[in-house]
Formats: sequence, C-alpha cells, structure tokens
Amino acid sequence: MKAFFDTSVLVPVFYGDHEHHDLSMAALRKFAKSQACCGAHSLAEVYSSLTRMPGKYRVGAEQAILFVENLYQRLTIVALTAEEYWRALQDHAALGIAGATIYDALLAHCALKAKAETLYTWNVKHYAQFGPDVSRRLRTP
Repeated sequence: MKAFFDTSVLVPVFYGDHEHHDLSMAALRKFAKSQACCGAHSLAEVYSSLTRMPGKYRVGAEQAILFVENLYQRLTIVALTAEEYWRALQDHAALGIAGATIYDALLAHCALKAKAETLYTWNVKHYAQFGPDVSRRLRTP
C-alpha cells in the first residue's frame, strides 16, 4: 500500500473553502484504490465531523453518508482485529498515550498493518509520538 489517509486529510476534501482542501484533494487524487487506504474508524470520524461542524459547514446525515460512501468506494478500508486492537491499546498505554490521542494511535496501527509507505495527516505532532515506524511515514499533503 502506498498511502494511508488520516481523517484530518479526508474531512477537508469535502469543503472547497477549507484551508487544506486543495492539498488534501491533490494527495487523494494521486492514488488508485489499490494504493490508498484509511482506517475503518475514519469512516465514522468523517461522518461525525461532517454532521457536527459549526454553522454553515454542518451537513445532514444524508449528505454526510454520500461523502463517506465516496471514500468507502475510493479507498481500501483497513480494520484491526480484536487482538490487534487490544495489543495496540496495551502498547500505547505503555507509552503513556492518553485521551483521544488513542484514536490516532489506532489509525497509525492500521497504516502499519496496511504497510503504507506514507501516512498523510495534518496532525503530525500527534502521530510523531507513536514511534519511529510511524514517524518515518508521516507527511502532510
């Protein structure tokens, strides 16, 4: 797998006036489905983000699910098994990872599972704390 896309890159693709839209879209368009992936949990995160954005940026459930469906069809979806999930939680607890950062840690495990060469994210600082195997793959679009 060539590229793994974090939720922070996928959400701006939906908003043409988002500061990261053009670069996120360009990164996504570079890869065919066989070369690009995201975590299964990212689908839920994208849906949640789109339906809870502030003001004019909030979209309804019908529109959000259409966008998520587009991602589902465009990307290879990577999920952790129950055992992989448990090991990832244990590993990151040992590193002192706390709070919502654990969700990024789980996505990093998905990227490693997919053998992604590049992990695209706008949250480089979060991902950098997950060790050298993750850090060396990090890129902003």
